[in-house]
Amino acid sequence: MRIAPAIAMSLMIAGTAAAHPAETPTKSITSKAVPAPARPAASVVDGFHLALARGDTRAALRFLAENALIFESGGAERSKAEYASHHLAADAAFSQAVPARITRRTGEAMGSTAWIASEGRTTGKWKGKAVDVVTTETMILRRMGGAWKITHIHWSSSPGDQ
Repeated sequence: MRIAPAIAMSLMIAGTAAAHPAETPTKSITSKAVPAPARPAASVVDGFHLALARGDTRAALRFLAENALIFESGGAERSKAEYASHHLAADAAFSQAVPARITRRTGEAMGSTAWIASEGRTTGKWKGKAVDVVTTETMILRRMGGAWKITHIHWSSSPGDQ
């Protein structure tokens, strides 16, 4: 069984939200490590992951640019529509089932472009099997019409210590 890095990363923020529903990951993660100019973009990344964790795929898609490019496991989805028709539902289902946490995050914003890089750990059970993966995620965002949109996602993972 292949566990897509996208699925693992989808829970980085979601695990925090599930454990503390009244708290926002933006306060617990973003404000700690991301420079102030990049925090609004990091909040968009958080919102994307929280939507997946709720299983709200429509909300998750609102964070993506139409031409979003998503790399995972050596493959590519070259638009929001392509992602929606392929991995989105599986990413949301996994995000609802398996807790994850961010262990490190950084980012930068320059003009209308920002990048947010997150590292984390996803552990739990998925379809009766143990999951333990170390995850990395890079998202590039662009400010469009006054709002940050995710234009590129690159997910990667490797086995954790079990």
